[in-house]
Amino acid sequence: MTEPLHIIGGGMAGSEAAWQAAQAGIDVVLHEMRPSVGTFAHRTGNFAEMVCSNSFRSDDHERNAVGLLHWEMRAAGGLILEAAMAHRLPAGGALAVDREPFAEHVTARLRSHPRISFAEGEVTDLPREGHWIVATGPLTSAALAESIRQATGAQSLAFFDAIAPIVYAETVDMSVAWMQSRYDKGATHEEQTAYMNCPMTKDEYDAFIDALLAAEKTEFHPGETAGYFDGCLPIEVMAERGRETLRFGPMKPVGLTNPHSDQKPYAVVQLRRDNKLGTLYNIVGFQTKMKHSAQTAVFRMIPGLQNASFARLGGIHRNTFINSPSLLDDQMRLKSRPNIRFAGQVTGVEGYVESAAMGLLAGRMAAAQLQGRILPPPPPDTAMGALVTHITGGADARTFQPMNVNFGLFPPIEARGGRKGRKDRYKAYTDRAKDSFTAWLTV
Repeated sequence: MTEPLHIIGGGMAGSEAAWQAAQAGIDVVLHEMRPSVGTFAHRTGNFAEMVCSNSFRSDDHERNAVGLLHWEMRAAGGLILEAAMAHRLPAGGALAVDREPFAEHVTARLRSHPRISFAEGEVTDLPREGHWIVATGPLTSAALAESIRQATGAQSLAFFDAIAPIVYAETVDMSVAWMQSRYDKGATHEEQTAYMNCPMTKDEYDAFIDALLAAEKTEFHPGETAGYFDGCLPIEVMAERGRETLRFGPMKPVGLTNPHSDQKPYAVVQLRRDNKLGTLYNIVGFQTKMKHSAQTAVFRMIPGLQNASFARLGGIHRNTFINSPSLLDDQMRLKSRPNIRFAGQVTGVEGYVESAAMGLLAGRMAAAQLQGRILPPPPPDTAMGALVTHITGGADARTFQPMNVNFGLFPPIEARGGRKGRKDRYKAYTDRAKDSFTAWLTV
């Protein structure tokens, strides 16, 4: 009788790993500490609960690396992408989801699978026996993080990530704000109204930056330092890098036309629909470490949000990851304890989709090993292959930091017909990847 596979963590990666292994015929025990042991960010005991953005980013699988990753996960029968597509919200070219029904979908599918059983409660030590996948994500418990630190000799596992606030749509002043996707992306009226836009003049922008910089911020505990992931910087950290940084980042005023004024906005704050009903919108790119009392005052300086009510304010949390290039082999196993694999954000990938993709690979690799064979990683010219190659040896261990999927991780390619533009090169990347990934699925 084949031994069971134990998975610690029921987030994106753990849920996907459990699904893939069970679908391959392996008995799985999924360990999740919630709801008996909670975190500050989670609200429920559901699997794959989304605690930050509700977006899986671009769904363009022909010219975008994360869209290609979506395609690969669909091709591999991924549960996370199945649930995302079932609860998709209009968001232009992005794949945004209705977060609560999404998590309920994943939870129901896992709980109804005959090969998956569940163990509630915190796992505090890395097990020495059996087959395990650690997929505890950015909110790994302090006890388990310490056990990982002792087993790996890592000096530090923590950096900090931040959560964006959510606004009740009915409290946004639509005589100031307007609905429009940037560059009018999306064919339907629903897609065109997936974003609210709040314009700022130069004076309003300058006053906002002054207030942002002066606002009281969350203090770190003694001995903690902030090493933010550049793709998810708090807005005040961006503002500290230069007064115009936000205006060339999440507040860029391009691709939008204000129907209320002929004056071109100096900056624009975008809010993206956060649920299917359209009652909640999250402020795009506005992760923050301001204290809650400061947030309401600063965010109500945004035109259109003067009387806004917040369903959730922003926050800051520790994000735990290991130095994967020095610790993991190409099967995602801990070199010092090969009975343990790591998956998801704890491996040093960043983003919901990337985390779930590493769970998919870990689940398939573990299932294959339990069945007496070795499943090679996908070729490095695929999105999944590029990511797993990066974290298990492609990155420099001395400077390793969390990474989103991007074409810079892929082996170089020349666009067909000689040197062409970026879009043609990206299309060549995705065409090559799809052929390689399809072949890998038959291994």
